[in-house]
Amino acid sequence: MLRDFTFGSMVLRLALAMLAGGAIGYGRSKKERAAGLRTYMLITLGAAMSVLLSLYEYTMLTEGPWAETVERVGLKFDAARLVSQVIIGIGFLGAGIIIKGAHQQVKGLTTATGLFATVCMGIAAGAGFYWLVILCVALIVLVLNVMSPLEGAFKRRLCNITLYVEFGSVEDIATITDIMRQQHAQVFDIDIERTEQKDELYPCATFVIRLSRENHSHSGMLSSLAELGCVRSVRELIA
Repeated sequence: MLRDFTFGSMVLRLALAMLAGGAIGYGRSKKERAAGLRTYMLITLGAAMSVLLSLYEYTMLTEGPWAETVERVGLKFDAARLVSQVIIGIGFLGAGIIIKGAHQQVKGLTTATGLFATVCMGIAAGAGFYWLVILCVALIVLVLNVMSPLEGAFKRRLCNITLYVEFGSVEDIATITDIMRQQHAQVFDIDIERTEQKDELYPCATFVIRLSRENHSHSGMLSSLAELGCVRSVRELIA
């Protein structure tokens, strides 16, 4: 009965879509991401509604009062066309979320892909594929919440790192790169910028380097740079 296209199953599918979206959006809201609780709930609800609308049109055209007209004119109906438009639409929304921030950092990729996965979950809820929805909620929450600290720990063990350093003058770049090379690190790229602090402009730079296998400690490199008198601040950029 829950898979039949009835009022009761329709309420269940919409409620399941909202709860599933809310379960994912709640974690994103706690992390103060661009798309939070209400955004995820509305996206899954809209995706489920598109499937239900397609099912309604299909029922009306094949078994409902429009069936005779459809048979007489030979009208063809694709029940998946609305669903495909939803997936295309979420692509535009995801593209708007992805931005390139300061210091060469790209933000919003996880949010955009999370929205895409949530839309597909809402489509499954609207189609009555209940077990898939429950499984997707568990997996998406696992990826967004549990895997995040593991990903950060993994990136901190990589040899390739990106450092953001604020210093006194542009001439200090030579001193900074000398310290890096003394620890057998290779400097791949230097992007020089300016930052404003207390109405004063200070030079800063983003360094893309590769640590040596013998000395691949991220904290060791940060400590060596922080001990320099010309360095105002230093931190590692993790996407």
